[in-house]
Amino acid sequence: MLARSLERTRKELSDFLRHHRQRLTPADVGLPSGRRRRTPGLRREEVATLAGVGITWYTWLEQGREIGVSEDFLLRLAKVLKLDDAECCHLFLLAHRRPPPAEPYHWPVVSPLVQQLMDELEARPAYVLNLRWDIIAWNPAADRLFGFSRKEPADRNMLRMVFADPHLRCRLPTWGSDAPRLVASLRRDLALVPDDSAMLQLIDDLKKLSPDFRHWWNGAQDHSPSRGLSSLASENDVLKFQHEVMTIDEYRHLRIVVYFPEGSREILERDPKSHPVRRAV
Repeated sequence: MLARSLERTRKELSDFLRHHRQRLTPADVGLPSGRRRRTPGLRREEVATLAGVGITWYTWLEQGREIGVSEDFLLRLAKVLKLDDAECCHLFLLAHRRPPPAEPYHWPVVSPLVQQLMDELEARPAYVLNLRWDIIAWNPAADRLFGFSRKEPADRNMLRMVFADPHLRCRLPTWGSDAPRLVASLRRDLALVPDDSAMLQLIDDLKKLSPDFRHWWNGAQDHSPSRGLSSLASENDVLKFQHEVMTIDEYRHLRIVVYFPEGSREILERDPKSHPVRRAV
């Protein structure tokens, strides 16, 4: 069964590469058209040259032979074949059986509709994280809670804030239970990209910055994962939250975290001349 599965995957990879090579023209990749071609698309030797590998090696790959390919080569090949995010992910799944690595230092921009969705949540804090837990976007309620807009981009990282920001830590009455659950979630994220240098650098930095992080990272894995904080102290009260996490871009590993204040309820106000209006309090 495993042999048939691997054989089928290699055939799918072969068909995938051939299809995307043949849909491109020399002009698409900056090459002269030259004489008339008998077959559509780029030649194998052109793809090999642009990707920086030998023609024989690339031919074997496209033929579905059982050869190993590096992450760096697949990324170069994706650029040569002009694959979009979904196609690049499919290439990695076929060749490596996992998604492509996250690009944690590439700060993506969320779509206007995602930003609008967060803004319309109004009283519910919401922000977008990448796989490395950098804060990509947020709504005004989250900014009031965490002060993202007052931080430099490099400091807008939820794990750095929780473990290395003394001001935030003073506002976390349940820090002792929240923090190890965040560590458990980070461990799950690392499993997606175990060799990603930026993720490994983040973990090394957190180990140096926080003895607590180092203790939980190196200790027993007995905490349930969580991507949000259960409570934060405000000026006059302690705010308690539940939260939900939704994936908004699986290929760029972007997730939106929405905080729901506990004890809030919705009041349904009726205007006899209009539709019902809901107001959260």
